[in-house]
Amino acid sequence: MSESSKKTNAMRILESLNINYEVVTYEWDEEHLDAVHASQMAGLSSQQVFKTIVMQDSSQAVFVFCLPADFSVSLKKARALTNSKDIDLIKMDRLQHTTGYIRGGCSPLGMKKHFPTFIEELAQLEEYIYVSAGQRGIQLKIKPDDLVMASQAVYADFT
Repeated sequence: MSESSKKTNAMRILESLNINYEVVTYEWDEEHLDAVHASQMAGLSSQQVFKTIVMQDSSQAVFVFCLPADFSVSLKKARALTNSKDIDLIKMDRLQHTTGYIRGGCSPLGMKKHFPTFIEELAQLEEYIYVSAGQRGIQLKIKPDDLVMASQAVYADFT
């Protein structure tokens, strides 16, 4: 089995829940790990490709935000949503230790541990969205409601 055809934790979770998904692969490079570039390389709409942003508050609580590639998390809305005094991106050197994933391959599914997860409510406007499979160069096409269920997430407005 080639590296790109191996099952990821995210795929195994979806299969264990009998959730249909499709795999989309694309060429990636170390210089362009952002979701907008991934959407371009995969030939997908940046409105449908959702990036996974991991944040941590001042009490060290971790939160996961999944949002369209070309959107940003509003820190004000994130603080309100998580009841956090301060919240910011998790330090890059802590991402893999905390989630099990590396930058450019972080999925809202299959992290080392479950963290409160929020899917931007705009996902509900799409029949399908794409999220990282947990490995660079692989996206999963999935229905938004299926992602919410599989990741034990909630829809929220945080952009």
